[in-house]
Amino acid sequence: MDVLGIDACGKQGWVGIRLTGGAYAGSLVAVSLDTLIERAGAVAAIAVDMPLGLGERGWRAADLAAKALLGTRRSSVFLIAPRPAWQEPDYPAAANRCQELTGSRLSRQAWALAPKLLEARACWLADERIHEVHTEVSFYALAGGVPLAYAKKTWRGQNLRRALLAEAGLVLPDELGEADRVAVDDVLDAAPPPGRRTGSRSGSQSGFPWCLSRTWRAASSRFDTDRFIT
Repeated sequence: MDVLGIDACGKQGWVGIRLTGGAYAGSLVAVSLDTLIERAGAVAAIAVDMPLGLGERGWRAADLAAKALLGTRRSSVFLIAPRPAWQEPDYPAAANRCQELTGSRLSRQAWALAPKLLEARACWLADERIHEVHTEVSFYALAGGVPLAYAKKTWRGQNLRRALLAEAGLVLPDELGEADRVAVDDVLDAAPPPGRRTGSRSGSQSGFPWCLSRTWRAASSRFDTDRFIT
């Protein structure tokens, strides 16, 4: 089975790591997410390291659970505002709207995700193969349920994450191809570790051990991510 893991990578757009039968099968880089997914072709499942499921009020339970789970790495999880806040035109308006809906203001760091979040969410609503993931929770699971002691931008942290992927069966080569010039932490966050299958939003098998489960939010095609599966 072919699967694709994706992470945002700044001005370069998006980076994708493809697996075939659980082994590394190439990398892709594209400015737009829909272009990257189109270039990937027939993959069974797509994991995107970006908030996708949005609620109408209150903080997402998945984010709160991840923060509690990750301990020293909890700063890697941004609290994601309800959907109406992301429809505001600028940060002050979004922060105020978030205050109304959650009791707290949206952080500037979280608001910086807005362009990529909205782009990824549009793809997610249109493509049943796409799943929201949080890779730091994945690495927590790969490490045996222990938060990693080193941040992903540090030398030790990057080597640790690469080693954990290799132990799970995903060996990232020294030469990645298109992703050779992408920041290391973005490549690691895009790499989908092979593992047991988990339930997807449709109840089928996703092929990722670190997907988030979803519940129907309404009769529309929107979902609210409610908890992590590891």
